[in-house]
Amino acid sequence: MAHVAEWKKKEVEELANIIKSYPVIALVDVANVPAYPLSKMREKLRGKALLRVSRNTLIELAIKRAAQELNNPDLEKLIDHIQGGAGILATEMNPFKLYKLLEESKTPAPAKPGAVVPRDVVIPAGPTSISPGPLVGEMQTLGIPARIEKGKVSIQKDYTVLKAGEVITDQLARILNALGIEPLEVGLNLLAAYEDGIVYTPEVLAIDESEYINLLQQAYMHAFNLSVNTAYPTGQTIEAIIQKAFLGAKNVAVEAGYVTPETVEDIFGRALRAVLLIAQELPEELLDEKTKELLNQQAQIAVAAQPQEEKVEEAEEEEEEEEEASEEDALAGLGALFG
Repeated sequence: MAHVAEWKKKEVEELANIIKSYPVIALVDVANVPAYPLSKMREKLRGKALLRVSRNTLIELAIKRAAQELNNPDLEKLIDHIQGGAGILATEMNPFKLYKLLEESKTPAPAKPGAVVPRDVVIPAGPTSISPGPLVGEMQTLGIPARIEKGKVSIQKDYTVLKAGEVITDQLARILNALGIEPLEVGLNLLAAYEDGIVYTPEVLAIDESEYINLLQQAYMHAFNLSVNTAYPTGQTIEAIIQKAFLGAKNVAVEAGYVTPETVEDIFGRALRAVLLIAQELPEELLDEKTKELLNQQAQIAVAAQPQEEKVEEAEEEEEEEEEASEEDALAGLGALFG
């Protein structure tokens, strides 16, 4: 049996204890993170998460040991995501917040031959500080629309030199560095995060918060409308359901002429409008002064309500709009007409 160094045994034990002590365990890739940015990341995570960098084989053994001691075989699913220079990130922060924190903590980095770019790389249009030289020919070889203007290299239009996931070549690295374009990112890449029996990958954790909030708002409104329209009472919809039922009952009562304290005004208003329609057809000498005044008010309101548009042709259509008079005038005019 091969001898196992004591420091390795101790390292596995410490890693296993960390894994067992936190509800969320994440694996991060620290392989390409320089020492200084890594130390700054540790400072930023202090009080929020514990970062422990170790060998991949020791991390795998620690996960297996913790899973066995916790009687939690789901935890071993994390092992499938160990790659690069892995480290353990233990926290009480939920995986989505942790992923967002790590992404926001990344900083731009210069182009490096052989590196994979995380997103499209675009050389923007406009003047540069580069003087004429061999670099211009290299740009043109790659299809970059560059030319000399006022003694400096100028890019004629925005040009995408790399798509997300493509590799930076030696030639392109020289061009991007000369232009001051930093296409890479320095930071901790989350490989996977475990919580409550579920392993979350970056594809799941990379959500658009504004889009999801909008979807939740739409879902809430659809559910609210469904609850109101089907008269299914909840704490959020009971008021709207009662209001809808009241308005429906009131409309039925008004249509049927059923007088209640809530419908009397609407019923008398409808009656007044019907009476005024009849009065318009009667000879003027049969109308009293109050009725004439009401008819005059109605005519003025109708004229004022008509839209004021420019006359394109001499012919003009006239529209009449009926408006409800005040309750006091309505009752007085109704009494005067039948008195």
